[in-house]
Amino acid sequence: MSIGKKIYMYLNDNGISQTWLSENCGIALPKLNASLKEKRRITIDEFIKIINALNVDANTFINSK
Repeated sequence: MSIGKKIYMYLNDNGISQTWLSENCGIALPKLNASLKEKRRITIDEFIKIINALNVDANTFINSK
């Protein structure tokens, strides 16, 4: 499963909107949505912004199934 899909599932499981994440990590909503829907890859810089906004460890998405 891609990292984008794992983040998408995490947001849904925790009641976090893509709009909130977009605003708090500084990634434009269309770009973020495309990444979470596996239509584009998340860059390392974007991944760092996302985990910082969510206040989670990178392993939350790297090592999960």
